[in-house]
Amino acid sequence: MKKLVPLSLIILLAFPCLAEETKQLANKVKQLEVEIQQLKKSLHSVDTKVAEAEPVAKESEGIKLGGAVRFQYVYEDYNDDNSARGGDLDFDVFRLDLNGEVGGVILSAQYRWFQYMNVIHHAWAGYDFNEQWQGQMGITRVPFGNLGYNSHNYFFSSNYYVGLEDDYDAGIKFIRKDEKHDLRIAFFFTDEMGGIDGYVDDRSDRYSYDIVGVRANDEGIWDEPASEAAEHNTLSVRYAYQLSNIELGFSWLSGDIRDASSSIGDRTAFAIHGDAQFDRWNIKLQYTDYDYNFDSYSPSIAVGAYSFYDSIPSEAKLYTVNVAYLKPVEFGPITSLNFYNNYNLMTDKSGSYNNDTIMNVLGVAIASGGLYTYVDLVSAQNQPFVGGTMAGDSDDWQTRFNINFGYYF
Repeated sequence: MKKLVPLSLIILLAFPCLAEETKQLANKVKQLEVEIQQLKKSLHSVDTKVAEAEPVAKESEGIKLGGAVRFQYVYEDYNDDNSARGGDLDFDVFRLDLNGEVGGVILSAQYRWFQYMNVIHHAWAGYDFNEQWQGQMGITRVPFGNLGYNSHNYFFSSNYYVGLEDDYDAGIKFIRKDEKHDLRIAFFFTDEMGGIDGYVDDRSDRYSYDIVGVRANDEGIWDEPASEAAEHNTLSVRYAYQLSNIELGFSWLSGDIRDASSSIGDRTAFAIHGDAQFDRWNIKLQYTDYDYNFDSYSPSIAVGAYSFYDSIPSEAKLYTVNVAYLKPVEFGPITSLNFYNNYNLMTDKSGSYNNDTIMNVLGVAIASGGLYTYVDLVSAQNQPFVGGTMAGDSDDWQTRFNINFGYYF
């Protein structure tokens, strides 16, 4: 081995072109690695990495501070005032992240400040029992469906708005992960706000969607529910098997629904999901089925998030088909473009709803240093944040053009 060192030096000196090409190749590989990491700094990828830490070797002890600040431009064809102004540019959110380890105990937490509310995103302590097993306790992510997200765009998929994507609740979770198998088992005592008796000013001030009440026949879709309710004692199991470039999985959850004094029903949901990577193409597929049963039947449920109340059908089926293509580029600070089209369908709704919920998002995510930007064209029918609601029964189509840009540090 010692004789090879001077020989390699002689070769490099004798063939400077070869040395330069080798250097350029190394730089190119490094640049591609940087682009991949920058892509992971998107809103969804960053949140997933923070909330779903895996059992990995830690480089050093200590808690690191990070965060993001985001702004948003919105044009809505269903909002006459907004369209007359040519759209609106507003502050979106400022957030702080704490992540790290001290004495073998892992910490991950995130808090968010909006113009209209301040909320906890997640906060848990964890421990790596070995290279494969990790435990988490606190406000942690419900293991359900495609991870990190069942979407590529800023608006998630329709599963998010019924509380079945990127949902965080209070409980305990165990993760077992190796090269082929990913098993997650969790038990959640309440939602992230302490359930129905949580000490909070407004139960709609939360990041992820949860049940907050049962709708009476004379209530409006966006009214504060007269009959309060909350999720309680939920068991969630998710298993996925990794093929060479495809992850196939199954998710299931079941739990109680309570009012202030007793159980008033139960809920179940399951999903079949797949996440495939073919070179620069990513494909996410998912089928979801949920059913919320109450002692006194109601075709709709009151949910809360983002400082307002909404309604969802008490049972439905959801389908998502999401395709994305990642294109590395060299255009000023821009290093990658992730083009995508995400299609969502909710059908077989409870009650007398005759029209489906449909959302299609055509867009591109732009990575440039610490700045990550979503440019989305959303076409939807009965979709929250696009002029509708999951419990709507309209046959009208609405369009929203949205640019969300954020700097991550």
